[in-house]
Amino acid sequence: MAIVKSFKCVRPLESMVEQVASLPYDVYDRKEAKAAVANKPYAFLNIDRPETAFDDDFDMYSKEAYKYARDLYAEFKDKGIYEKDNTDSYYLYELTMNGTSQVGIVGLASVDDYLNDIIKKHENTREEKEIDRINHVDTLNAQTGPIFLAYRANDALQKIISQNTHNEPIYDFVSEDKIRHRVWKADREYNKKIADCFQNISKLYIADGHHRAASAVKVALRRRKNENDKDAGYNYFLSVIFDERQLHILPYNRIVLDLNNKNCDEILESISKNFDITECPILEEIKDRHEFGMLLEDKFFLCRAKNIVKDSVKDDTIKSLDVSILQDFVLKPIFDIKDPRTDNRIRFAGGIRGVGFLKSELECGRGKAAFLMHPTSMQELFAVADENKLMPPKSTWFEPKLRSGIFIHEI
Repeated sequence: MAIVKSFKCVRPLESMVEQVASLPYDVYDRKEAKAAVANKPYAFLNIDRPETAFDDDFDMYSKEAYKYARDLYAEFKDKGIYEKDNTDSYYLYELTMNGTSQVGIVGLASVDDYLNDIIKKHENTREEKEIDRINHVDTLNAQTGPIFLAYRANDALQKIISQNTHNEPIYDFVSEDKIRHRVWKADREYNKKIADCFQNISKLYIADGHHRAASAVKVALRRRKNENDKDAGYNYFLSVIFDERQLHILPYNRIVLDLNNKNCDEILESISKNFDITECPILEEIKDRHEFGMLLEDKFFLCRAKNIVKDSVKDDTIKSLDVSILQDFVLKPIFDIKDPRTDNRIRFAGGIRGVGFLKSELECGRGKAAFLMHPTSMQELFAVADENKLMPPKSTWFEPKLRSGIFIHEI
């Protein structure tokens, strides 16, 4: 059963939260991160990406970088930008995008639950990406970006959330990307009720933040070698945890840079062997499983998998995913893209950008074909994780993004 603890949160003053809150460190490349902190001295991204304070040739993974982040965090606390709560608490974090809201519980998930597979994963992690966050967490002695977790529908927790969100929020602001963020500190009387509810939940699932989670776990394992304190903060990691019914996965679309020495008619003929193809006006979204939209030579086609394809994958959790069907029946055999993780002839675009972005990329010559995907569902994500399997690369895109710097867990 899952352990999720309340904690003494380090958090910004209400007057500073809008200036502090930042998108996750890993949504930016180095150039974008530097631009994002320009004229924003209190944005938490300055701490999450300390290399932004140095010249472009500075080693962003050096000890000096992490020391700078630690010193800047200490400076923010000394200035009173951040304060630490005196009592353990859970928090409720609501994000509203385009009129739709989702509310998660902010607490500490257990490292041992991660190690014992109570917290389920669906992605591989890369060591070089883990090392960066290991050094960041270890040097700051704090976890600064929450892991995005999910649980199966639970009415008891939803009732508690509803009861606490009637109160006045401690934060209420709209970020630059028009996302409204509201935070409540759960009433103290609910601490045990929330903990007990999680004790009755058999599994939690990482929706987003696999590298952050793996890094937090490895910091804990490193520290356990030198001390044995089961109550130490490093045995838990900062999380925002959502009921599956609160979440909506956006598609992760594909852009192919060349046609593999084929013309458009040859592409269409090859695809038609396994898909029914209909030319139509551009669709904003793909509504049904086992369908995808294709932009090719200023035209838009809706491609529906034939029964022969559906029947061949129906009993396989991974192969029945739409991203797998596209890869196995189109990208690999027709475009010769064997490994989308490493092939530089394919690019990916999060669904938040929409079909308009795909169209503009092709018009500007930054691709020859683009594929508008049907989104992976939460149930598909759960099924893959429950079988201890891994999603294909770029299968899920969650929006809105959790902000860093609102909640900090010192370890």
